[in-house]
Amino acid sequence: MSIRIALDNQPEFYTNLDNLAGRVVLHLSRPEQIGGIIVKLEGESKTALGLPQNYDDRTHPRLPPGGGPGSIASENHKILYRVAQVFPTYEEDLGGGSSSMSGSYVIQGGQHEFPFKFKLPINNACSDPVAMSKIGGIGGMGGFGAGIGPFGLGGARVMDGSKQLFLQHVTKTLPPSFTGFPRQAEVRYYLKVTIQRPGFLKENWRYQIGFKFMPIEPPRPPKTSQEAYARRPFTFKPRPQGLQKKKSSLFGSGKDDSAPSNGDAVPPSIELSARLPHPSILTCNQPLPLRLIAKKLIPSHEQVFLTSIQIELIGKTHVRCHDLFNTEVSRWVVVTQTGLNVPLLDDPTSDDLTHESIIPDDLWRNIPLPNTVAPSFVACNLQRHYELDIQLGLCWGKPPSTRTFLGSNKENPAAQSIFLPLHFSKVQVYSGIAPPPQLLEALAAQANRPSAATMSLPPRLPPRTSQSAPITHTMGRGQQQRPQAPQQPHPPAAAAPQYDPLYPPQMGTPGAAAFDDAPPSYDEALAAGATGPEERPAYSGVTNENAPSQIPEKS
Repeated sequence: MSIRIALDNQPEFYTNLDNLAGRVVLHLSRPEQIGGIIVKLEGESKTALGLPQNYDDRTHPRLPPGGGPGSIASENHKILYRVAQVFPTYEEDLGGGSSSMSGSYVIQGGQHEFPFKFKLPINNACSDPVAMSKIGGIGGMGGFGAGIGPFGLGGARVMDGSKQLFLQHVTKTLPPSFTGFPRQAEVRYYLKVTIQRPGFLKENWRYQIGFKFMPIEPPRPPKTSQEAYARRPFTFKPRPQGLQKKKSSLFGSGKDDSAPSNGDAVPPSIELSARLPHPSILTCNQPLPLRLIAKKLIPSHEQVFLTSIQIELIGKTHVRCHDLFNTEVSRWVVVTQTGLNVPLLDDPTSDDLTHESIIPDDLWRNIPLPNTVAPSFVACNLQRHYELDIQLGLCWGKPPSTRTFLGSNKENPAAQSIFLPLHFSKVQVYSGIAPPPQLLEALAAQANRPSAATMSLPPRLPPRTSQSAPITHTMGRGQQQRPQAPQQPHPPAAAAPQYDPLYPPQMGTPGAAAFDDAPPSYDEALAAGATGPEERPAYSGVTNENAPSQIPEKS
């Protein structure tokens, strides 16, 4: 006997709205009695944290009982859960292929294929309490006792969805496959197949494979001229009076050039700013849309040079396990260059303090983000967001390019160097997978559809139809004016009655306002027949889809 899952046209990774299709290939060396074949599409977001030494049950009421200081608490969210029965199908069940009242079937020896097909959703499933409450126990397709016969339990073991109701959830786009923090956090996606074998002494056959997942990015805002910036002014110190240039070598006599070391020169004062398009969005496997701009603060005629640059992307992963929290910091060096000699100012002799000099972007224009950077995401128990850190080395005067064997600067011993940090505290990293056009059109149609919630008219309150209650001033004017309604020149339905705001609207009463439309969700906005994106970049992130889980269970 052998089992394997063969995926049709398997890409490097899957994304939202993709059709995940394949076949369960079963090879039997002899006839076997089979109760059913179940395929499950699952995704899990797992976290685990150790209880601190000062742990107290009263300060962490959400932690499960039974653990003490030093033990491990874990939290598992079923962010994706789909079940399909590929054998017996509805037609096979009606065909009377069952060998007995137990509902089992005899499959002859040889190779057999059972096709399946799933469509990956957009949002996580664990946040839907109705869907989770319908899943649980041991049964056919989500119930207890289905398929029980003389040969034992013929049902499939499914997830107990009621356990998800006790956890904190958010409704977000499915997170990407995520590993890299052993025994602490991971997000995995996989396919499971279970072949049910009726009988108390027969064990079910199981097999599973993992796959990579990257989500589609949210709809990008329209491009504007707005920019987010991180800027910092700097000023060099005045040079000492009478500073003379030294000899360029031990025996040579360098020419006397006192201009660079003139003590009367006004020290330059410049404001340097780093700018990103607003909102600050980076894209996986693409270069930074960064601009560096220098501007004079005082009318100095001195030039300043860029001697080094280092750009780091900082990823902060927030891990939550019940009431325990931890933050892991990761760093990626995107650009690092030293020994540069790039002038900052276009015209250092100009006295225009409003002129902005743009530094050439050749240093980072063709360097993409590292392919281990996962897109930003928010899950129920796991979050990842990014920051951007820029370190610039600046020099007043021509920076030294060579040194003598005695260690002195050959060109300008009076050059001053400083290091300037620039920091973006919040940037987003998108996957680069654009939503399909059908989805964008559906979202636009949902946003432009008029509803009662968007109208400027205030909601009308219902009249009080009870005649037993006494009329008071707090009950509003609707009942006091009702006997005089026939004397009005206009029909009563044309007038908007006023009612007591302390009472909510009641359905079914004359003049009562209908319920407002619920705001559209991402899933409701899907166009009919929307398919996954056709073009997608290379995968970006750290994951081993078929490695065993490294998250410890509760200890």
